[in-house]
Amino acid sequence: MTLAYVAWRARHAGTPRWWLPALAALVTMAAVPALVVPLKEAVGRTGPPGMAGDGYYPSGHTATAAVAYGAAVLLLLPWLRGPYVRRELALGCLVLVGAVGFGLVRRGYHWPLDVVASLVLSAMLLIGLRAFLHSRR
Repeated sequence: MTLAYVAWRARHAGTPRWWLPALAALVTMAAVPALVVPLKEAVGRTGPPGMAGDGYYPSGHTATAAVAYGAAVLLLLPWLRGPYVRRELALGCLVLVGAVGFGLVRRGYHWPLDVVASLVLSAMLLIGLRAFLHSRR
């Protein structure tokens, strides 16, 4: 939804290559499973007690949430007015991603390090997306 909204706003504002930021966010989202799945296979870490099998490191759910919400924030920031709204959106994203990671650990689906590794991976992807988006301005 955010991708369509940002593309629509950019097109109506007459931005050249209005579709490029949304496409870059989509490619960043597609990079999550392309990176997480091979890492899970390579590490083969078992889950917390009560969880069967292996492939728990890094947490794909945490990485997906962090990149999806983070990319949405990065796309929306240029269209928001005022530092208060921008700050609140970014803080809301951080709280939401933190709650996802905490919930996965609390419910026993992942070890804390699984979540931390996903957050680091997500940060690298989002830094790359941010650099690309800022290079266009």
